[in-house]
This record gives sequence, structure tokens and C-alpha cells, in this order.
Amino acid sequence: MSHFTFPRPPAAPGSEALRDEVRAFLSEELATRRPVERAQSWSGFDAGFSRRLGARGWIAMTWPKRYGGHERSALERYVVMEELLAAGAPVAAHWIADRQSGPLLLRYGSEEQSSSILPRVAAGECYFCIGMSEPDSGSDLAATRTRARPVDGGYRVNGTKLWTTYAHESHYMILLARTSDEGERHNGLSQFLVDLATPGIAIKPVLDISGAHHFNEVNFDDVFLPPESLLGAPGQGWAQVMSELAFERSGPERFLSSFTLILELARVIERHPSPAGAEALGRLAGHLIVLRRLSRSVAGMLQAGENPQLQASLVKDLGAVLEQEVPDIARRLVGSEPFLAAADDYGQVLAHTILNVPAFSLRGGTREILRGIIARGLGLR
Repeated sequence: MSHFTFPRPPAAPGSEALRDEVRAFLSEELATRRPVERAQSWSGFDAGFSRRLGARGWIAMTWPKRYGGHERSALERYVVMEELLAAGAPVAAHWIADRQSGPLLLRYGSEEQSSSILPRVAAGECYFCIGMSEPDSGSDLAATRTRARPVDGGYRVNGTKLWTTYAHESHYMILLARTSDEGERHNGLSQFLVDLATPGIAIKPVLDISGAHHFNEVNFDDVFLPPESLLGAPGQGWAQVMSELAFERSGPERFLSSFTLILELARVIERHPSPAGAEALGRLAGHLIVLRRLSRSVAGMLQAGENPQLQASLVKDLGAVLEQEVPDIARRLVGSEPFLAAADDYGQVLAHTILNVPAFSLRGGTREILRGIIARGLGLR
């Protein structure tokens, strides 16, 4: 049976001084932000906050300076990410572009694309969405039916993407589409850089269970894309997406989505201490420590130029398990009813988290998909 390891994360000199700087910035920025707003964290959209973060040099931290980046280490970037998430900062505007779309452009984009788009991303002024999931295909990306047909002077795209987070606020999409039917279904997929202002693209809202508008359905009706919109080589979309998902699945957002509820639970238990409360908080802290260590290890591997998709899948799966357990643990310990209009912060945050936790094991790949990837990586299937 195969195995995979999580190497010790490399040292990040100066990271604690950076942490103090970020905390001071967030203390001022988020001073009036209520706990239920902080609970939204990386689904909270605030373009002004993203611009201010960009002005501090905390977006595109690892990118080359010629593209607006700062050439800092992946571990320094990790410090900023976890402080933003732990504080409940509204990072959704720039998050996807900084996390995965920008690195994809750095690797596969043209010089013209990189020089025109990436500095705006680094400034917190240009936003991306992900065009992977489709109706009726769940997390099976190989079932992609959106087609980019080669035509004179470029491609014609027809199809639909679903669960496209903040497409209605984004400037660009990285689109996964089928360009050929030759070979197995994993073949013939390609990625494209799509300007969402292109004629023929319709973005329709999909409201979540709380009535919030994060998701969208994006329809492509005979959309023309120029040849330079192709990212990487034709037919290499599957391999490119798999490397991209290592960025998407391994970060601290995969285990800090319920962190505001943990903080509010700790405040309630502090006022009403009990052995059961102390034990529960100790276990949660232990899980967070382990997940943080695993996630920082993946950040180190990404910094070294490796493709730790197996390790990232494990972090994402374990993180979702923890995040979805937190509301149940909280309800066993505290009798307060979850209610978005509750008089107390704990009740509001609990209600928000309960409404959102079903998505935690869906976004970025379902639990079943992830465990299949892990099993294959271990030689179990």
C-alpha cells in the first residue's frame, strides 16, 4: 500500500512580526463588525476592504514584483490568511483570484494577460470566479458538458456553470470546457480565461438556504472567445484543474469556517464553566492544531513547487468534518436556540453556521470525491 507524508513546514523568518501587524490592522478595520458578520468570513464580500488589504501588500504576496506581487514566502502568506479568517474579515472579493486564479495565470497565461490583469488583482481591484461545476454533474468535473468548439479565429462556447460563487461581482472566470471528445472523458478538457463582460454570457442568482446571494448559474450562449483566451495546452484542462485544486483545498478556510462559533461558544462557557465545556473546547483546540500543522505543510510543499493534491484533499476532508461537528457540539453544551434575529451574538452565529454547514462538505469537492482521490493515492482502489 502506498502512503504520503506531510513534511515539516519550512521556517518563515519574521512571520510573527507580520502576524502582529495584521492583527493591529484588523483590530481597527473590524472594530464595528458584529460576530454574525464575522461568521461569514471568506464568503463576505467587501471591495473596499480588499482594496485596503491590497494597499498593505497582503494580496498576491508570493507573486513576482513585476506583476504587482511582493515575492514573500507561502508561509508568510499563510500567516495573513489565517489571521484574516480567524478575525472574520470579509475577503470574498479577492479570495479566489489570490488563492488560485492568479497562480494559474502565472503558470499558463500570456505575458499580456499577466501584466494587464495580475497587478489589478494584487491591488484588490480585480475579481475572479471558478467555472468548474455544472448542473447534473455534482463534483464529477470529468462530466463537463460545456463545450468550446474551435471556429475560425477562436472558440464558440455553449453550456452552463453552476454554484459559481460571486460571478455577479467578478470580472473574469477561469472556465473548464470540453474541446474534444477523443479518448477517455478526462481527455479533451481545456481551460479558458473569460471576460465576464463578453456578449452571450448571462449570470443568474442562486440563493442559498438563508436567502443570501453568493452562488450563481452562468449560461454561455454561443459565446465567442479569441484564441489567446486558451490557458495552457488544448486538452490539458484536467491536469491543470487538478493542480489548481491543491490551492483550493488546503488553506485554513477549510477548517476555520466555523471558527467564529467556536469563539462565541468559548465566551458562553467562560461565563458558565463546566467540565463538559472544558473538555469540548480542549478537543476542538486539539483538532485545530493538527489541521493547522497539516495545512501549513501543504503550503510549504506548494512553495517548493510540488503538487500536493492528495495531502490537500485530506486537509479539506478532515477540515469539513470538524467544521460540521462544531454546531452539534455547541448545541449539546448550550441550550440557546439558533435564531438569526436572536438578542445574543451566540444565537445569531449558531443560526448562521447551522444554515451554512451543509455546504462545507460540498464546496471544493464532495466528501465522496475527496475520499476516492485519497484512496487511489494510497493504492486502495
